[in-house]
Amino acid sequence: GRPVIVETVRGVEFGWVVVAPKQVSGDEVILPLKRVVRVAQAEDLHKLEENQEKSREALTICAEKIQKHGLDMRLVDAEYTFDNSKVIFYFTADGRIDFRNLVKDLASVFKTRIELRQ
Repeated sequence: GRPVIVETVRGVEFGWVVVAPKQVSGDEVILPLKRVVRVAQAEDLHKLEENQEKSREALTICAEKIQKHGLDMRLVDAEYTFDNSKVIFYFTADGRIDFRNLVKDLASVFKTRIELRQ
Protein backbone atom coordinates (compact mmCIF):
# COMPACT_ATOMS: atom_id res chain seq x y z
CA GLY A 1 0.00 0.00 0.00
CA ARG A 2 0.89 3.61 -0.45
CA PRO A 3 1.86 5.73 2.58
CA VAL A 4 -0.50 8.67 3.20
CA ILE A 5 -1.17 11.46 5.67
CA VAL A 6 -4.80 11.39 6.81
CA GLU A 7 -7.20 13.20 9.12
CA THR A 8 -8.52 11.03 11.95
CA VAL A 9 -10.47 11.53 15.16
CA ARG A 10 -7.05 11.67 16.86
CA GLY A 11 -5.77 14.40 14.54
CA VAL A 12 -3.44 14.16 11.55
CA GLU A 13 -1.90 10.69 11.29
CA PHE A 14 0.35 8.60 9.08
CA GLY A 15 -1.35 5.65 7.39
CA TRP A 16 -1.25 3.18 4.55
CA VAL A 17 -3.71 2.69 1.69
CA VAL A 18 -4.77 -0.95 2.00
CA VAL A 19 -7.69 -1.09 -0.45
CA ALA A 20 -7.75 0.31 -3.97
CA PRO A 21 -10.31 3.07 -4.62
CA LYS A 22 -13.75 1.68 -5.45
CA GLN A 23 -17.34 2.82 -5.69
CA VAL A 24 -19.48 1.98 -2.63
CA SER A 25 -23.16 2.41 -1.90
CA GLY A 26 -24.29 5.03 0.60
CA ASP A 27 -25.17 2.47 3.28
CA GLU A 28 -21.59 1.10 3.18
CA VAL A 29 -20.07 4.48 4.04
CA ILE A 30 -19.00 4.85 7.66
CA LEU A 31 -19.49 8.44 8.77
CA PRO A 32 -17.94 10.81 9.47
CA LEU A 33 -15.56 10.47 6.55
CA LYS A 34 -12.11 11.89 7.10
CA ARG A 35 -9.96 13.03 4.24
CA VAL A 36 -6.59 11.94 2.92
CA VAL A 37 -4.43 15.05 3.28
CA ARG A 38 -1.67 13.94 0.90
CA VAL A 39 0.54 11.11 -0.22
CA ALA A 40 3.32 10.79 2.38
CA GLN A 41 6.65 12.35 1.45
CA ALA A 42 10.18 11.34 2.49
CA GLU A 43 10.09 13.84 5.38
CA ASP A 44 6.84 12.25 6.62
CA LEU A 45 8.53 8.83 6.74
CA HIS A 46 11.43 10.41 8.63
CA LYS A 47 9.01 12.01 11.10
CA LEU A 48 7.27 8.64 11.57
CA GLU A 49 10.61 7.05 12.49
CA GLU A 50 11.40 9.92 14.88
CA ASN A 51 7.99 9.54 16.53
CA GLN A 52 8.53 5.80 16.96
CA GLU A 53 11.84 6.49 18.72
CA LYS A 54 10.23 9.18 20.89
CA SER A 55 7.45 6.72 21.74
CA ARG A 56 10.00 4.14 22.94
CA GLU A 57 11.65 6.80 25.13
CA ALA A 58 8.25 7.91 26.46
CA LEU A 59 7.45 4.30 27.40
CA THR A 60 10.59 4.10 29.53
CA ILE A 61 9.96 7.46 31.21
CA CYS A 62 6.31 6.66 31.92
CA ALA A 63 7.23 3.28 33.45
CA GLU A 64 9.62 5.11 35.81
CA LYS A 65 6.90 7.64 36.72
CA ILE A 66 4.35 4.87 37.39
CA GLN A 67 6.81 3.28 39.80
CA LYS A 68 7.58 6.65 41.42
CA HIS A 69 3.85 7.27 42.00
CA GLY A 70 3.37 3.72 43.32
CA LEU A 71 0.53 2.96 40.92
CA ASP A 72 -0.72 -0.60 40.44
CA MET A 73 -0.85 -0.53 36.65
CA ARG A 74 1.06 -2.24 33.87
CA LEU A 75 2.22 -0.09 30.99
CA VAL A 76 1.68 -1.78 27.63
CA ASP A 77 2.66 0.77 24.98
CA ALA A 78 3.21 4.45 24.23
CA GLU A 79 2.45 6.31 21.04
CA TYR A 80 3.00 9.87 19.85
CA THR A 81 0.35 11.08 17.44
CA PHE A 82 1.88 11.94 14.06
CA ASP A 83 1.50 15.67 14.65
CA ASN A 84 2.96 15.34 18.19
CA SER A 85 -0.16 16.94 19.67
CA LYS A 86 -0.35 14.21 22.32
CA VAL A 87 1.25 11.08 23.72
CA ILE A 88 -1.06 8.14 24.33
CA PHE A 89 -0.09 5.58 26.96
CA TYR A 90 -1.82 2.20 26.99
CA PHE A 91 -2.01 0.26 30.24
CA THR A 92 -3.78 -2.54 32.04
CA ALA A 93 -4.94 -2.58 35.65
CA ASP A 94 -7.22 -4.75 37.74
CA GLY A 95 -9.31 -1.88 39.07
CA ARG A 96 -9.76 1.84 38.76
CA ILE A 97 -6.57 3.87 39.05
CA ASP A 98 -6.37 7.51 40.10
CA PHE A 99 -3.63 8.62 37.74
CA ARG A 100 -4.33 12.37 37.76
CA ASN A 101 -0.96 13.18 39.40
CA LEU A 102 0.80 10.87 36.93
CA VAL A 103 -0.79 12.75 34.01
CA LYS A 104 0.33 16.10 35.45
CA ASP A 105 3.85 14.73 35.93
CA LEU A 106 3.98 13.35 32.37
CA ALA A 107 2.59 16.59 30.89
CA SER A 108 5.37 18.54 32.59
CA VAL A 109 7.98 16.19 31.11
CA PHE A 110 6.62 15.90 27.56
CA LYS A 111 5.10 19.40 27.21
CA THR A 112 2.13 18.05 25.28
CA ARG A 113 -1.29 16.52 25.94
CA ILE A 114 -1.26 13.17 27.72
CA GLU A 115 -3.86 10.46 27.31
CA LEU A 116 -3.96 7.20 29.28
CA ARG A 117 -6.08 4.36 27.91
CA GLN A 118 -6.96 1.20 29.76
